[in-house]
Amino acid sequence: MPNSVAVAAVTFDRPHDLGTLLNALSAQTAEIKSICLVDSGNTPAKDVADGFSNVDYIRSEANLGGAGGFSLAALKAVASGARWVWLMDDDAEPADADCLETLLREAEERDLEAVLPLVVSPGDPEKLSFFFRIDGKVTHSRAAVERLGFLAGDGHFFNGALIRSDVFFKVGMPDMRLFIRGDEVDFTLRLRRAGIRFGTVTTAAVTHPAALDETQHVFGARWHVIVPGSAFKRYYYYRNRGYMIRRYFRVKSLVADVGGYLGYFLRRGDLRGLASWFSAFSQGLRGKGFGPLEDQTF
Repeated sequence: MPNSVAVAAVTFDRPHDLGTLLNALSAQTAEIKSICLVDSGNTPAKDVADGFSNVDYIRSEANLGGAGGFSLAALKAVASGARWVWLMDDDAEPADADCLETLLREAEERDLEAVLPLVVSPGDPEKLSFFFRIDGKVTHSRAAVERLGFLAGDGHFFNGALIRSDVFFKVGMPDMRLFIRGDEVDFTLRLRRAGIRFGTVTTAAVTHPAALDETQHVFGARWHVIVPGSAFKRYYYYRNRGYMIRRYFRVKSLVADVGGYLGYFLRRGDLRGLASWFSAFSQGLRGKGFGPLEDQTF
């Protein structure tokens, strides 16, 4: 089974999106051995999963977050014996039926251990949902990135990432302590440290809701900060940023974050926002604030 593929997917109270994803996976020209689906939602989506013969449904009564859900789903996918694991969120969708086939081909031709598609905005496929940095400047333009052809060592996990199963034995599973927001960055950093060969191919794409309004420029096009739209997401993003700066000793990120968020909140006169950022960010820097969802305050 040299190219057998198991999908590792997570869902949380989005039955319509989940059905759309499962239909798109069923339409792929490359065969999918199984779909390992972790459901942490308040309302179980087993009735949606039961409509597809190859779905291995896993109900999680605890909300594991994206990180914990992907970790459990990926572990189940690896245990299935598949050579490749294709990670997918429930609100993502392969842009065409050849997406998986293209990723497998590119991985073989480029000798990659993990390969990623572009992630584009639903309804506006010429706009990237998550930015790339080209010549020091942020861009959401699909055309600008497509011209590069292949982006070695760069990309956006986990939506649409195709990862060889043995990679998880080298770098571990997504870190469930991070819950959401930043778990994919942590996983990317671990891949780089381990010397895993990966990159983004611009000939394949998945759709996923964009986060364009979260990017806030502070001092021109080269310096920006990310400000999620809810207190829940801001807390985890800020805390996890601090934690990763501590864990990987990312001095440049520390300078960029401190300067960027000070500039952003002070220029807006938002002292409450600054205090919330500092509280969560400093918790991460000190390795504090981790625990079950019910123990968190936002």
